[in-house]
Amino acid sequence: MTFSPDTQRAWVDIDLSALVANARTVAKVSRSRLLPMVKANGYGLGAVEIARALEAVEPWGYGLASLEEAWSLRSAGITRPLLVVTPLIPDWIPRFLEFDLRASIGDPAALQAWVSQSRRPFHIEIDTGMSRTGVRWDDRDALKAMRSTLTTSPGWEGIFTHFLDAESDPATTATQWSRFQQTLESLPRRPAIVHAANSAAALQGTRYAADLVRPGIYLYGGAAGDARPRPVAALRGRVVALRSLQPSDSVGYGATWRAEEKCMIATLSVGYADGFPRSSADGGQRIRHIELNDKLVPIVGRVTMDMCMALVERPVMVGDVGTIYGGLVSVDEQAENAGTISYELLTRLGPRVVRRYRGQT
Repeated sequence: MTFSPDTQRAWVDIDLSALVANARTVAKVSRSRLLPMVKANGYGLGAVEIARALEAVEPWGYGLASLEEAWSLRSAGITRPLLVVTPLIPDWIPRFLEFDLRASIGDPAALQAWVSQSRRPFHIEIDTGMSRTGVRWDDRDALKAMRSTLTTSPGWEGIFTHFLDAESDPATTATQWSRFQQTLESLPRRPAIVHAANSAAALQGTRYAADLVRPGIYLYGGAAGDARPRPVAALRGRVVALRSLQPSDSVGYGATWRAEEKCMIATLSVGYADGFPRSSADGGQRIRHIELNDKLVPIVGRVTMDMCMALVERPVMVGDVGTIYGGLVSVDEQAENAGTISYELLTRLGPRVVRRYRGQT
């Protein structure tokens, strides 16, 4: 039995055509230009390959979280604007200038440091309720200190905020938007680029679209509120062992599952080091399923670092391919069954998982 090197163990199939189709949907619904978020290595799927594919939709630029992520795109020849959404620390400024990056600035000291060293573009972040980063909309002293600097700053290109629950809390989203607009009105001028909408907000239409929208999870095949995208990533692994069990035989660490009758167990070469979580919702009471030979089969026992076990019926053979998510089980369903979210499942994909790309390049 011979397999190609990239499918010998565990891999993820990535449909770039679906990625681009999802991006086009966001652009069509929001009627705005895109600032796709490709941080965390393109949500685990490969930032360089993702950015190259998204060139098809002519985005304004790309959103990142770190200098290292930005450098990987610049090294690959990506020349569009790169906005680093982590708040600027002044010590980073020389490297921001070296890589030609847009800084996200959320306090007077960082703003002063930037404008004293550069006339290049930067964006101001306003905290309208997330309580994470950015200058708070109600911090009058900080806004006053920044207002005077912004009056004479030619590099002030953009301003943005981040919604905390656009998926399910329209009232809070509307409140945040109102706070954002009030802050804008209090500043010396409106910069060229205003942005606030993540995937869920962008897919609500034009209300929050402004000049750019910042889609993330929807591009990668994860649901954003009620919006369901085309699947993009399918995590797969091979059956590497089969065994017949007798009643009361146990499976896995801690013997958390025992056979009630004669059965067959298939061991697949995917574990938590590959991105299939060990944990499950409801303290392990919820049954998780994967796809094997076009059928749903339950995972039994604990997922281990490198493998997991499934209860199967014949015919199953060593070498058969199981799909953890991206087929009959969506990434959102698998995430819910593990007690987490699709973002985490995608970004958990381990470095040893081969990324295989198909579709638009």
